[in-house]
Amino acid sequence: MNDYRFETNWRVPATPEEVTEIISNGLDLPRWWPDVYLDVRETEPEVYSLLTRGKLPYKLRWSFRVTETRHPHGFSLEAWGDLEGAGTWTITADGDSTNIHYLWIVNANKPLLRWLSPLLKPVFEANHRWAMARGEESLKREIARRHS
Repeated sequence: MNDYRFETNWRVPATPEEVTEIISNGLDLPRWWPDVYLDVRETEPEVYSLLTRGKLPYKLRWSFRVTETRHPHGFSLEAWGDLEGAGTWTITADGDSTNIHYLWIVNANKPLLRWLSPLLKPVFEANHRWAMARGEESLKREIARRHS
């Protein structure tokens, strides 16, 4: 009951190269996506330790490493900690815009989430959707900043 599968789709006014440059820089996530990414540290070469939050009053500590790069068309990662699983970003050009698809398949290891998932899974899923909506808004702001 504590397993989750999320699919997120964004469309932004940028090239795949611009999008990849922004979202693949783990250390820069707190700067452009501050509503969700509170802290990111590179703990080993290419291994990032994160402190994240959503709209609900809890924080998640987890780490990730990129397992496959398809520059500029995306990358895959593995995660462990409060969230354990895998994510795949797929980035495709569409005229003057770029479509972004994120597949995130994780288990919630944080005790609060693990214990309450059977009852509150829809609430936790809504929290993820909120975080990803902030990501799309933040990415669009970052693109606009870079284009100005």
